[in-house]
Order: sequence, then C-alpha cells, then structure tokens
Amino acid sequence: MAQAIIHEGDNLPILRAMPAQSVQLVYTDPPFNTGRVRTYDRLRVQRDESGGRVGFGGDRYRSEVESSHSYGDAFESYLEVLQPRLIEIWRLLQTDGTLYLHLDARESHYVKVMLDGIFGRDCFLNEIIWSYDYGGRSKRRWPAKHDNILVYVKDRERYVFHHDAIDRIPYMAPELVGPEKARRGKLPTDVWWQSIVGTNAKERTGYPTQKPMALAERIIRASSDADALVLDPFAGSGTVGEAALKLGRRCILIDENPDAVEIMQRRLPEADVVRP
Repeated sequence: MAQAIIHEGDNLPILRAMPAQSVQLVYTDPPFNTGRVRTYDRLRVQRDESGGRVGFGGDRYRSEVESSHSYGDAFESYLEVLQPRLIEIWRLLQTDGTLYLHLDARESHYVKVMLDGIFGRDCFLNEIIWSYDYGGRSKRRWPAKHDNILVYVKDRERYVFHHDAIDRIPYMAPELVGPEKARRGKLPTDVWWQSIVGTNAKERTGYPTQKPMALAERIIRASSDADALVLDPFAGSGTVGEAALKLGRRCILIDENPDAVEIMQRRLPEADVVRP
C-alpha cells in the first residue's frame, strides 16, 4: 500500500469499504456546524504607490486574490451526519487504537454522549482543550478562544500512549521547580496552548479550517507506533497526512471538497489519489 492515499468523495462509503481493525489512530476535524459558509482568500500583496493598503512606515500596497477556498458548515442534523461515521471509525480502529475528535464547544457535549454510547464511557480517555490567542474580541461575552478534542480508546487496557515521545513545553513558573526540571521542560497537560496557523506562516495552505502541524504531530507521536496507519476522514488541508508522513507513519485522507483534495495533492505530491 502507498504511504499516503487521498480519497475524494463522501467518507461514509469509503470508511465502510475499509477492513475492520486496520487503523491505529484517527485524528479528525469535522465541520463545526456553525451555519455559515467559511471562506479564505489567499492574497498576493505587492508594493504600489497607488495601492489601497497602507503598511509599516506609510508604504502603500495593492493586493490580488490568488486563490479562494470555501466550504459549507451547516447541517440539518449534525449528529445524524456524524453518528454512522463514528460507528465506522470504532470498527476500523485496532484494539490498541485511539480516536481524537476535534470539535467546538457548541456541539462537543452532544457528541460526547454519542461517543459514550459507541465506545463505552470507560473508554473516554481525555477532553483536550486547545487554547489559542488570536482573532477578534467580542465585547458582549468572554471571547471564544478554544476548541475541544475528545479522546476515546478502543480498549481501555491496551491503547498506545508513548509518554516519552511527547514534546516538552516550558514551565509557567520555572523558578518553582529548580534549574534541572526547568531546562528539561514539562509534559503538556490536557490544556494545550498553541497558536493557530498565522497568515504568514510557512505551513499556511489557504484552507479555511487548517490546524497547526504541531497539534497533529503531538497526537501522532503519543498515540501511534512507527509505521502505523493514521486516518483522517475529514482531511481538509491535509495537516494530519503531512504530520504522519513526517513522523514515519502511513495515512489515509478523505474529503469530498475538490478544493481540499487539490491542496492535499500539492502538499503531499507522493500520495495516490482515488476519485469516484
């Protein structure tokens, strides 16, 4: 099998065609059901004295839309869309497998109850809070600056978790732990402070919901073995696939949005692409 396979199409029939217990890790970021169409325009900016943008030092620039990517994010029944796909994910996971399901606060509690029914409440491992500090600031409520990642395992006694492979982060109060521990850093807790993908970041692809490579890498290091098969059935920009290949894993990526598949092909030129 190729190290990376990209499927264009509805993920449900593709998941149903895959063999049971063939995947060790699923990390996926399904649409959040915001009720909006989310669009990201990638701009080319050039210095131009007659341009409409003013930058540092008063220099003027003009911008052109280089590419535009969008997807609909509204479902008549969000849970009815997710449920059969989560049932298939449970079937596909090996006995030592793990699901990381990336959601936002509006839907995460409903989905957690559903996952308790599919995996069993005793197979709930963690709720990870990914916290970031970027974007607009509401003046009518506490600004929403986090996503929820629900973590479920197939077998509570046999799941993979490579504690020693996880990246370390600085202590918030290094003076309290001594110089040796401060130099080594600490393991992350279930609250992860990590910036979003910045507009000028090298990894930026132009896809509206792109997540940072650092998130995917941390998850893949911790919850999969070398050469394991990693699956993302809502693959979007392909971050999970790029991280998996970088860390020596194999991956299957699925998305029905042609824009997403185009971006993944550019990002993973070695991948086999399967279209209906």
